[in-house]
Amino acid sequence: MADPQPARRPGGRTARVRGAVHRAVTELLAEKAPDEVTIAAVAERSGVHQATLYRRWGTMTGLVEDVVAEVLNRGSPIPDTGSLRGDLSAFAVNAAAGLASPMGTVYLRAIALGVGPAEGAPDGGHPGFDARAQQLQEMLDRATARGEPVPTLPDLLEVVLAPMYFRALLLKQPPDEEQAHAVVDRLLALTRG
Repeated sequence: MADPQPARRPGGRTARVRGAVHRAVTELLAEKAPDEVTIAAVAERSGVHQATLYRRWGTMTGLVEDVVAEVLNRGSPIPDTGSLRGDLSAFAVNAAAGLASPMGTVYLRAIALGVGPAEGAPDGGHPGFDARAQQLQEMLDRATARGEPVPTLPDLLEVVLAPMYFRALLLKQPPDEEQAHAVVDRLLALTRG
């Protein structure tokens, strides 16, 4: 008879390592310019060996993307209000609030510095972004199932998120709730054609 596999404990060593590394990345990004944050600095701050960081995340970009994906999944779930307008409005308002938070534009700048295909991603995409895109597509699919006119995912990204990111990154004026509603209105007007 084969020995049973050891039970995995939620919140075990892997979760502690990930938590320490994420805290270190967040602290370093708050203190330094994104291009000054290195794997070596994260290793020193977190107490996790560099080899572990390279093995698990591969690059600093991969590490920052994992931190941002965790922040989004924990703090900004995709809404399900029962209508596309409600879902899009809640999503856009949450995105605007995230960009206005102390770390919102810091994370966005750090991701922007690492733009390009993520190493090891099967299609050259970004695993954190790909997961978020899938969640957004599910929101659109729910609206389709309700019989509502639905924009494409690229239209959602270009009409809602891109202007908000532009304001936060280039104008250094994170969008507010009114602007979030305005981009949703624009998207829905385009969708109705």
